[in-house]
Amino acid sequence: MEQLACLYHAHMTELNRRVADICLRENLSGLVIHSGQPHRQFLDDLNYPFKVNPQFKAWLPILDTPNCWVIANGQDKPTLVFYRPVDFWHKVNDVPHAFWTEHFDIQLLTKPDRIADYLPKNIESWAYIGEHLDVADVLGFSARNPDAVMNYLHYHRADKTQYELECMRRANQIAVKGHLAAKNAFYNGASEFDIQQRYLLEIGQGENEVPYGNIIALNQNAAILHYTALEHTKPAQRLSFLIDAGANFHGYAADITRTYSFEKNRFYELIVALDKVQQTIIGQMKPGVKYVDLHIATHHYIGQLLIDFELASGTVEQLVADGVTSAFFPHGLGHMLGLQVHDMGGYSHDERGTHIAAPEAHPFLRCTRMLAANQVLTIEPGLYIIDTLLEQLTPTAKGLINWTTVDELRPFGGIRIEDNVIVHHDRVENMTRECGLID
Repeated sequence: MEQLACLYHAHMTELNRRVADICLRENLSGLVIHSGQPHRQFLDDLNYPFKVNPQFKAWLPILDTPNCWVIANGQDKPTLVFYRPVDFWHKVNDVPHAFWTEHFDIQLLTKPDRIADYLPKNIESWAYIGEHLDVADVLGFSARNPDAVMNYLHYHRADKTQYELECMRRANQIAVKGHLAAKNAFYNGASEFDIQQRYLLEIGQGENEVPYGNIIALNQNAAILHYTALEHTKPAQRLSFLIDAGANFHGYAADITRTYSFEKNRFYELIVALDKVQQTIIGQMKPGVKYVDLHIATHHYIGQLLIDFELASGTVEQLVADGVTSAFFPHGLGHMLGLQVHDMGGYSHDERGTHIAAPEAHPFLRCTRMLAANQVLTIEPGLYIIDTLLEQLTPTAKGLINWTTVDELRPFGGIRIEDNVIVHHDRVENMTRECGLID
């Protein structure tokens, strides 16, 4: 943890600088950042799994404790009000003692409704940052998630500190171990459910600890983009396997996808070809490049794949213009990654929140910004056989499709290949591949 401790010091300096900057602009005394509260299940006495406010975990790696607060003005040492109740029903978390604790004045809160005793007296000049606006109202905050503050924080979250980059490298290291275990489980005949359990066991994280619900899809299920049903029964025939699964490290996410063919066939060759496309796109990433341009370029590459693999005919330009490539590749090229899987700020032109809309023809693109150093993004081209999308094409577009090849590949579902990439001033760093997940 010595390396993290060193990097964390600079991370805190940057977070405090941001708070001081935006509070000066907005005439605020500081920010009070709420970790969140448990949500009770309807008509039950159980809570849903707790998910911490991402703006809270930007400051420190407390991920599982509700009713905590960070009080920061950018000038003084931030205060952490840590919730530690007297409770014999549940395990009470220990008072934090880690590489980051020296950077906070830690105060212990035993009852959530006593938080007012720990807050600044001039609370009307502080801004509440969190989900529970009813709590903020009771406490007397007049500024609750002010747009100017949120837009500023979201925009600057794209500029990762060196501490954040190191956390994301470690998240990738963990996730890669799980991917390799899942790959072996697929080839050894496991069911979707069994592959999921093998993955979680290998990374040492539970279903509520990973950053999103893992997609573990065999055969035609790989054509369902957010498939999470997890069949317990092994399929009669083993054709393909798509895994989109991540891991957490100190609240930072890895988000990785791979696709495998059980045999060396046309589908396998298509995986290899799409992998080359993905690497080509990553090679084009550098500061000053528009992410939208990379996405559109990917459609042209996929158009060529459709022709090369006899899935469609005509020209690449025709296939893109008539929406054929969008039927086979319906989602965006990727998104920003960090404290959240789909990290905030992907559409922000500036810190005032000026919105850069996705192109009308590509509404599901989650990032429209220009690339800059220290940004982390996913690159995840895909190619799927999705009947509902193919059926929606115009008669002209349908006439460009080779339905015989579509019928041949339909049982395999589809392909997605996703890496997590850091943009540097002079290079790109593919964390996923550098951690050992080559194919």
